Amino acid sequence: MKKFDGSHFKQINEAARESIARPGKSLRALPKEHSDNCPKLYVFRHGETFDNKNRIHSGHRDSKLTEKGIKQAEILADKLKNKDIGICITSHLSRSIDTAKYALKYHKNIKYEVDDRIIERDYGDLTGKSKTKLVELYPVKAVFYRRGYDTRPPRGESLRDVNERVFPFCEELKRRVRRDNVNVAVSCHGNSMRAIRKYFEKLSILKEITLENPLGQDYAQYAVK
Repeated sequence: MKKFDGSHFKQINEAARESIARPGKSLRALPKEHSDNCPKLYVFRHGETFDNKNRIHSGHRDSKLTEKGIKQAEILADKLKNKDIGICITSHLSRSIDTAKYALKYHKNIKYEVDDRIIERDYGDLTGKSKTKLVELYPVKAVFYRRGYDTRPPRGESLRDVNERVFPFCEELKRRVRRDNVNVAVSCHGNSMRAIRKYFEKLSILKEITLENPLGQDYAQYAVK
C-alpha cells in the first residue's frame, strides 16, 4: 500500500468522504482554455447513475443514468449547443454513450467512436459493493483503495494503471486533432477524466486523486496547440 505522510492522508481521506457524501459535487469550476486558432477538446463526465445515487462502486459495471443524470446531460447540451464538434469519443458503457447522446443532441452530424482506454477504473472485487459500508468496515484501507495512487483493489486497477492507459489515448488524440483540425468531445468517467485532466493541466498526483469531477452539467475545454 502506498504510504503518504499524515497531511496527505488527511486530504485524501477528506476528498474520499466528501465524494461519498456528495457524488459529483465539484468545488472548482472546470478549466476553459480559449484560442481562436486552435482546435478544441471538450471533456465531460457522464451524468448521475443509479450506482452514483446509491454510493456503489461501478467500475466496468453498466449502471444506467437516473432521471437526474439525464437532466444533467441536458444542462450540458445547452452549454455545448453552439460549439462546433465533429467527433465524440465514448467508452462502451451506456452511461458514457447515453450522456453523450443527450449532451450533443443539437449536433446532428457528429461522428461517434468507442475507445475503452477512457473506460472507468476497474474496481475488481469492489465492483457492486457499497462505498459507505466499506469505509465503515475498513476506514483506512477503503480510502486507499478508492484514492491511493498505486493501491489496487483485489483484481482491480490503481489510479496509476488508469493513467497509463489514458495518457497514450491523449497523445494520439492530440496528434489527430492537430492533423485533422477537428474539435472533439470526450464523454468519460470520473477516474478517466482525472487522468485526462492530469495530462492536459499537468496536475500533481495529490491534486489528481483529491479532485472531484462534476456529474454531467459542465465540461473542461482544452485548446490543442
